[in-house]
Amino acid sequence: MAKTVRVYVTLKRGVLDPQGSAVGRALRTLGYGEVQGVRLGKYIELELADGESDAGGRKRLDEMCRRLLANTVIEDYRFDDAPAVKA
Repeated sequence: MAKTVRVYVTLKRGVLDPQGSAVGRALRTLGYGEVQGVRLGKYIELELADGESDAGGRKRLDEMCRRLLANTVIEDYRFDDAPAVKA
């Protein structure tokens, strides 16, 4: 049985986010003045085969994020297990 993991990648706080700024301006233009700031990121779902221990699986996920899914110079990442959603 496969396990689904959610990965969230976001820009680090000190990094400018031009897309987030553009979305924030657009929301304020549309009348949503309560929006003070917007930061955009990436959401990734991975479906993984069972078999790795929790510690080993987390280590492998961390490696995947550092090597490919996130640019650790300018991005932070986190991941969590997600229950499978059936429609």
